[in-house]
Amino acid sequence: MRMRTVEIIVGAFVLAGIIAILFLIVQVSGVNFSDAETSYTVTARFDDVAGLRPRAKVSMAGVNLGRVRSIAVDTAYGEAIVEIEIDGEPGNLSRDTSAKILTEGILGARYIGLAPGSEEETLQDGGEITETQGAIVLENLIGQFLTSLGKD
Repeated sequence: MRMRTVEIIVGAFVLAGIIAILFLIVQVSGVNFSDAETSYTVTARFDDVAGLRPRAKVSMAGVNLGRVRSIAVDTAYGEAIVEIEIDGEPGNLSRDTSAKILTEGILGARYIGLAPGSEEETLQDGGEITETQGAIVLENLIGQFLTSLGKD
């Protein structure tokens, strides 16, 4: 009887561990199960989106506002077109909002950080963020530093 109790307790701990891991996977992946929330889509053009992925977070002042829906390439201009899905109704971002690709921590995932503008007019569904700054690629910075050392 004692052996049976130990097996039940161990099974309960294993089940709790599996549930905890599944919960963490869902939280980290950014999957949103609520369809009740409204959202709208805006686009932004970047010269470099190195490391940015679909479903990456979009935030302003540390608050998650949405996610990256898709990334495409405009071969005519050599730019990346990022489609951003913003939670809520249109009208919460001004037309001169700027977007920058940032990194969580030193080696973390890439995400888009928005900075508010001052215009009264707001971005609507299908609008475009025109003020953008692409990703800073660490390898490029190191290469520039090393080539500048060689010139001295």
